[in-house]
Amino acid sequence: MADLPANLRISNHPLIQHKLSILRDKRIEPKKFRELIREISILLAYEATADLRLTDKEVETPLATAHCRAVVETIGLVPVLRAGLGMVEGIWEMMPGAEVWHIGLFRDERTLRPVQYYNKLPINPTVQVCLILDPMLATGGSATATVDILKHWGAERIKYVGIIGAPEGVNRLHTAHPDVPIHLAALDERLNEIGYIVPGLGDAGDRQFGTG
Repeated sequence: MADLPANLRISNHPLIQHKLSILRDKRIEPKKFRELIREISILLAYEATADLRLTDKEVETPLATAHCRAVVETIGLVPVLRAGLGMVEGIWEMMPGAEVWHIGLFRDERTLRPVQYYNKLPINPTVQVCLILDPMLATGGSATATVDILKHWGAERIKYVGIIGAPEGVNRLHTAHPDVPIHLAALDERLNEIGYIVPGLGDAGDRQFGTG
């Protein structure tokens, strides 16, 4: 793992690591799994947005004028369907002014390549910062394709926010898009022969929606 890119950010926050230990457990039910995805996503987004641009702002309190700072960038949440849906709600509550744009990709189980089936982005960009939300960075194909789509759209700043990654996926995304920061809760050992992260947590979509 010594050759991993400098733009990879793996959170060491105790709450994230604690919740991740529960999320991995194969015995937990979909409801609890969804709750943990939501909670971990909020904590990861907190770290991923630490460099948002601010402007000075004066606010009248009941006692006096307070000199404050406010975010000036518009934010877009881009969940990759369908597993990324579980990451949206909590982050959106923290950033209610964010726009949500869905990208539909599925991985061809034979070629392991992403296939796009849904994209409703407007003609011109409406946000300045895009957070790609997808729990698992496995082969990196879907993440790379999503960044391609957003760059073609004209997005100014793009960040990837996931929960668990494999070295293969991290390196593929970084090689294609070295300017995109990658925020994860954990980097696991490897991919298996069918492109699943080991030890991972299984299929994040199936475990959220009870379809596994």
